[in-house]
Amino acid sequence: MRKQIAAANWKMNLTFQEGETLLNEILSANIELAPHQQAIFAVPSPYLTMSKSLTDEEKNYFVAAQNCYNKASGAYTGEVAASMLHSIGIKYCVIGHSERREYFNETNAVLAEKVNICLANNITPIFCCGEPLSVREENKQNEFVAVQLKESLYHLSAEEISKIVIAYEPIWAIGTGKTATTEQAQEIHAYLRSNIEGQYGNDVANTIPILYGGSVKAANAVEIFASPDVDGGLVGGASLKADEFIAIIKALQ
Repeated sequence: MRKQIAAANWKMNLTFQEGETLLNEILSANIELAPHQQAIFAVPSPYLTMSKSLTDEEKNYFVAAQNCYNKASGAYTGEVAASMLHSIGIKYCVIGHSERREYFNETNAVLAEKVNICLANNITPIFCCGEPLSVREENKQNEFVAVQLKESLYHLSAEEISKIVIAYEPIWAIGTGKTATTEQAQEIHAYLRSNIEGQYGNDVANTIPILYGGSVKAANAVEIFASPDVDGGLVGGASLKADEFIAIIKALQ
């Protein structure tokens, strides 16, 4: 059975004290996760050790970094190396979020390097992909995400890519006033899985969790997560509210 994951992406939000309070509120709900279920918190770098210490005793609760650098070490002031994350016990790292691609000009080639360096340090990449509005309006979303997978992931062996988590972001529905439907989410997730199957085979394709990154909330999580190819969500705004994210964790299949 594929892992089902509720991943919180706090982005650049919350003070240390607010983050600690939020995490404690969520953990105090005492949600017992099944062996195939996980809750992951992608927190700002200054909060990684605090978040890890709070989740260490919780079964199937993990902490993720929101980014890492694509070099092993060196004179890169302000950057964080994957080896540094590994040294403090971080198991996951978000790679290629749409905001990183847009605001920091991260290319598919750079993201391939980040994926490599995460895997070399026993960190699971949560690899983000997705298309902007212009591509969706031309109905070329399949071709667009296929290139993202090919250029950033398809150099990996079957064993390596089986360790990846993929998160699909409908960038065209973020801040545009447009809304992605559950049917559209399932459709693109099914395409992503079929594309992986074409490259690596059915067994590998059915091992990789594919999360939905499009405005998952308590009100729609159960419906979205019930889609056969949606294995949970990468949640932004709703993950900053304890009651919302608690409900989203409980919605895991």
